[in-house]
Amino acid sequence: MARSTRQRQRDSETNEQTQEAEQRRVCDECSAGTLVKSEDQGELVCDQCGLIVESANIDRGPEWRAFNHSERQNKSRVGAPTTQTMHDKGLTTSIDWKNQDAYGRSLSSDKRSQMRRLRKWQERIRTKDAGERNLQFALSETDRMASSLAIPRSVREVACVMYRRALDEDLIRGRSIEGVATSTLYAACRMEGIPRSLEEVSAVSRVDRKEIGRTYRYVAQELGLEMEPVNPKKYVPRFCSELELSEEVQAKANEIIDTTTEKGLLSGKSPTGYAAAAIYASSLLCNEKKTQREVAAVSQVTEVTIRNRYQEQIEAMGIHE
Repeated sequence: MARSTRQRQRDSETNEQTQEAEQRRVCDECSAGTLVKSEDQGELVCDQCGLIVESANIDRGPEWRAFNHSERQNKSRVGAPTTQTMHDKGLTTSIDWKNQDAYGRSLSSDKRSQMRRLRKWQERIRTKDAGERNLQFALSETDRMASSLAIPRSVREVACVMYRRALDEDLIRGRSIEGVATSTLYAACRMEGIPRSLEEVSAVSRVDRKEIGRTYRYVAQELGLEMEPVNPKKYVPRFCSELELSEEVQAKANEIIDTTTEKGLLSGKSPTGYAAAAIYASSLLCNEKKTQREVAAVSQVTEVTIRNRYQEQIEAMGIHE
């Protein structure tokens, strides 16, 4: 009994020493080498003196070897990672639409009819109740709008997580599914630093701008989302790209925004209109003139807004027309 206790103590001390050495990543024997993990044996060894610090590591990699990307893809036996953009998180079974067997041969007419029935029932049993069907519809709407707005996959994941949180906290009751889905997408864009204006979001949505704004404020308050005001500089690269303006115009627009913001002109102003006016002013200063109508069409603000903000900005910059 005493021997087993001493053995456990020695094992515990050895494990602690190994963990400390691994944290330091410096060899205790020569004090000069660095501990590295051997890829073929899975051992923790010193690259200077060759001391094996730990040899009982578990190799969690595959049992097969691959020497290029195509071999690795062909030998891999795992599917796609889970995703929040699908109601079942991508863990369902999908039946291929091709009427071919494993050898690429065409199926007989009886087998094709059987596979058609299997696909139909597969689609039916993917959603077990009305709640899952509504979630499936909401996530598909989010994906559709995100595709129209060229929003990255990471932002779509954040939007879908927000919608699931709103669903768990029963915030959907009494509101339209499209309205909540659109508001969570708008909130995700603001949180991830890829802002889209309410006008842009409402243009691809099936609900109007007022309902999106009202639902967004409600969801943000109930979920405790901390939203900072959108920086107009985040709109400048996209607007300049659509207007085919040079880097010089973009840099000048950012300079105008920084200078005028320090003087307090941005307070209470729309960030899209402010960025549009700065781009219009910088295009005139850089001899790449764009009309107010062209800038307004890209930024989805009125020409009156651009004229008002433009006058304020050039006065603050001390520029005379």
